[in-house]
This record gives sequence, structure tokens and C-alpha cells, in this order.
Amino acid sequence: MSDKQDWEATLAFQIRVVGLPQPEREYRFHPVGRFRFDFAWPGESLAVEVEGGTWSKARKSRHTTGQGYEDDCIKYNEAALLGWKVLRVTSKMVNDGRAIQFIERALNE
Repeated sequence: MSDKQDWEATLAFQIRVVGLPQPEREYRFHPVGRFRFDFAWPGESLAVEVEGGTWSKARKSRHTTGQGYEDDCIKYNEAALLGWKVLRVTSKMVNDGRAIQFIERALNE
């Protein structure tokens, strides 16, 4: 299991513990592209992306390479154009509780 998958599992657990509506995982949001969200609440047009490798000194993440960053920009732009609100969180945010706070705020707007 990758570092990103560990943090996704942790966030999924936190979502259950605090009693938030269960999201769809690996949700394919684009009608043509192969873009997926880590977590999605389609009825709310809310998505959460756990950005892996942001605090890792051991290895680079796809998200921190030039091409990976550009691909993410395309994905997030396509999501915005389709009306999605996308929250991007890091492992540190998952660990210290800020990620779940952002999700709670977004779902309660």
C-alpha cells in the first residue's frame, strides 16, 4: 500500500467516525476523460483529493513532478468547469484533523 493509500484509508475512517455522509471512492467525474476523485459526494458536487508525497523526503510524488503537476491542473480545471468544488488535502492535514474540518464545512454550506 502506498503512502497516499494509507492517508486515504485514514481519511475514510475519519469520515465514518464523525458520521459524515459516505463518499464515493475513485469517482469518475468527467464524461469523456479518465479523471477520478479520491472521494466524491456527487449530489453536493464536492470532491476531496489527497495529495500524496507532499511531505515525503524519501521519494518524489507524481504530483510534484512537472508533468504530474500539469496533469493535476488539467484535472482540477475540468472539474471546476463542470461545477465541482475540489478540496485538496495533504497527509499532514489528514493527520492533524484539518482535512475533516474542511469536509465538514463544505458539506454544511
